[in-house]
Amino acid sequence: MAADSLSQRTPEPQRLFRSSAIERAIAEFQQNVANKDLVNLFANCFPNTLDTTVFFTPRDKEFGKPDTYVITGDIDAMWLRDSTAQVWGYFPFINQDEPLKNLIAGVINRQTFFINHDPYANAFYRSPAQKSEWQDDETEMKPGVHERKWEIDSLCYTIRLAHRYWQETLDDTPFDDDWHAAQKLILQTFREQQKKTNRGPYHFQRKTERASDTLPLDGYGYPIKPVGLISSSFRPSDDATLFSFLIPSNFFAVLSLRQSAEMLRSMKDDISTVDSMLTLAQEIESALLRYGVIEHPLHGQILAYEVDGFGSQLLMDDANVPSLLSLPYLNLLSRDDPLYQRTRKFILSESNPFFYKGLAGEGVGSPHTGEDRIWPISIAMRALTSNEESEICCCVEWLRKSQAGTGFMHESFHKDDPSLFTRKWFAWANSLVGELLWKIYKEKPLLLSSV
Repeated sequence: MAADSLSQRTPEPQRLFRSSAIERAIAEFQQNVANKDLVNLFANCFPNTLDTTVFFTPRDKEFGKPDTYVITGDIDAMWLRDSTAQVWGYFPFINQDEPLKNLIAGVINRQTFFINHDPYANAFYRSPAQKSEWQDDETEMKPGVHERKWEIDSLCYTIRLAHRYWQETLDDTPFDDDWHAAQKLILQTFREQQKKTNRGPYHFQRKTERASDTLPLDGYGYPIKPVGLISSSFRPSDDATLFSFLIPSNFFAVLSLRQSAEMLRSMKDDISTVDSMLTLAQEIESALLRYGVIEHPLHGQILAYEVDGFGSQLLMDDANVPSLLSLPYLNLLSRDDPLYQRTRKFILSESNPFFYKGLAGEGVGSPHTGEDRIWPISIAMRALTSNEESEICCCVEWLRKSQAGTGFMHESFHKDDPSLFTRKWFAWANSLVGELLWKIYKEKPLLLSSV
């Protein structure tokens, strides 16, 4: 057996949470997939969030309801984005396992608490009294906040999780008055960041050598022309935007507003908020079509990554989700949409300054980790948004090789040498690759024999 196929899963006594449904899925995968490297990769990665990152209380003394704090892995803080992505792959099993269902309800409850604490923050601590290593950032830092980078997608991910939970379980218990208040706060924050009459209340500066970790012009970022889009000071990579109308995140906001409105219409007597959300979603959608679509000299009409409303555009994609590549995965565009297909060809080509190809594989990277580093998240997302079997097989093989004998995914790896990786413990990537392997196993099982 090759070294890559050795199991590196956390020993059972050290695991933080056990799901009987997930254990059955792992056993089924092991029994029916012949490729031992993929068997062990799935057994290591798919339960990694449950094994190592979740702190679940069935009935928290403070909240009086399920509470789940989810760290990212090697950083002891809970990102709104990552915590949703880390548990997303468990939804097919949620109605087979009551403790797993309660754990995800606990994530929703914890996210609701965080939004009501500060809707502009992206990451939080378990203790509301803990002070951050970034407490000297020039912004309105509060105890309990790890980092206060304004990112549209942070709020969108919480709605994504809540809506899927509601659809899958028909359980409305997490959607109480606190959750209702959080939805109204999300709407308020989105409106503030359209910046129609002023720069809005949010500003951010950090004393740092990394330009991508702070904002220019007194912490408000470069000017934008109010055109109906929402300004996002930072990307899902936690890097600063150049032009703050971040197109993938605005697409995400359109769907999120409509999903929140659907839930509020069903569960709350708040027609005013519902109507406001739907009106805002329509305004953003119209602005996306007008300002987000550009003419590329090689690829024709494609989506820009960022714009400013004045006519400036940034043409690239970043591995972190939401990305342009991920739009079909998030149900924001059809993968068969000609606009998406043209944009996809741009992303997976040398026209994208952050697309890398080397001896170890190919994929999208990020300014966050520098040049020549591919993110496994981008390879998994390429497979999840593809209907070409040969492309999916290539992606799985690149992912298999990228583990570099560790048995797990990483934040990024060098295009020519997967042993040169960043972040040994990065649960989002592990969860996403586990999600991908399970999807292939259920929908195209013969492909796993082709790798």
